[in-house]
Amino acid sequence: MSVAQVKNLQRRLDNLCREAETELTRTCGHELWRTLGFDAFDGLEDSDRRASANYYYGQWMTARELQEVLG
Repeated sequence: MSVAQVKNLQRRLDNLCREAETELTRTCGHELWRTLGFDAFDGLEDSDRRASANYYYGQWMTARELQEVLG
């Protein structure tokens, strides 16, 4: 990959992280998900909100792992 491609990928991953963080905070109603992980939203009674939180948490974790690999 060229340097420009890596930088573009890093920017896109950063955008995905920010989107996921915003949606997780909105869905959970707090930022405890950052420290508690799944436990913060597994207790949500609304199954749609819980499913949305699980989706965005997976997106957030995947993007962060890829960012770590890219340095």
